[in-house]
Amino acid sequence: MQQLNISRRNWLAIAFTFAAVLFDITGANAQNITVTDQRNSTNSLPVKQIKTAILDIGYAEAGPAGGQAVILLHGWPYDIHSYAEVSALLAAKGYRVLIPYLRGYGSTRFLDATTPRNGQQAALAADVIDFMDALKIDKAIIGGFDWGARTADIVAALWPERTTALVSVSGYLIGSQEANQKPLPPQAEQQWWYQYYFATERGQSGYEANRKAFSKLIWQTASPQWKFSDTSFDLSAASFENPDHVAIVIHNYRWRLGLAKGEKKYDALEKKLAAFPSIPVPTVTLEGDANGAPHPSPAAYASKFTGKYAHHTITGGIGHNLPQEAPQAFVDAIIEAAGFAK
Repeated sequence: MQQLNISRRNWLAIAFTFAAVLFDITGANAQNITVTDQRNSTNSLPVKQIKTAILDIGYAEAGPAGGQAVILLHGWPYDIHSYAEVSALLAAKGYRVLIPYLRGYGSTRFLDATTPRNGQQAALAADVIDFMDALKIDKAIIGGFDWGARTADIVAALWPERTTALVSVSGYLIGSQEANQKPLPPQAEQQWWYQYYFATERGQSGYEANRKAFSKLIWQTASPQWKFSDTSFDLSAASFENPDHVAIVIHNYRWRLGLAKGEKKYDALEKKLAAFPSIPVPTVTLEGDANGAPHPSPAAYASKFTGKYAHHTITGGIGHNLPQEAPQAFVDAIIEAAGFAK
């Protein structure tokens, strides 16, 4: 995708159009917040490229260059367009918003054909640090959902000096291969059906052949009350045509189960993560009341956040793709977390 020029005036116009649902998030106690306006983003974000040692990363950027940096991370099977409305709203408030395509998505490419197509959690987090270094960003507010929330958690846990504050949908998602060997109750195992499907050669072939239909099914089951449009889905689905997408997705889920090896250069990071480190930076966690994807209870992870902390459950039928379904709630969480850091 070629870079498009969108003026600050246009970003402001978009932001003011989107800012129909306004509410306050105050205090450090968990609270329920109702959102009744579910969003469908049909705005294609302009994309830039930046090279690191491993990747040529595609990313969207909005807001003033001198604003406080906010890095927003998407998950699977989603992409940067989950943050189209969030970025417009934050840019209008003076934040510098950066939304990178994860490895295997959109215009992000490996620089070397021989580099392992590795989807393990430490590799994704190291990509964020490399991205910050390439852009000469010392510290940033980091936010994410799904894979993006796990990656944001890891950055905040292992590199707190680079993290101003954290916003994490579904809270603490750091895992380990050892922990993932333990069987779950049958109902919980059923929710992870696609992980076990991807563990097979049939699953890899099936996802390769049907990645768009497969991803739409995940959108529907993970956000059962979100009536997203075909146009909105297609904006994100285009990013799954990345030549490394299937390899990264399959490796991510196989690595979790110990069915695929990681890279030795990440062993030290994974050892730290296997100890489930606490996260000391100011944090706001969010959960949608209609999240159909596997996720932990907020009570199970609250103690892992040892800095100033708040949790909010967003009600009104909000599913797994919370930034796109409830953009104002996510924006308010970023602003709240930024306030905690002052």
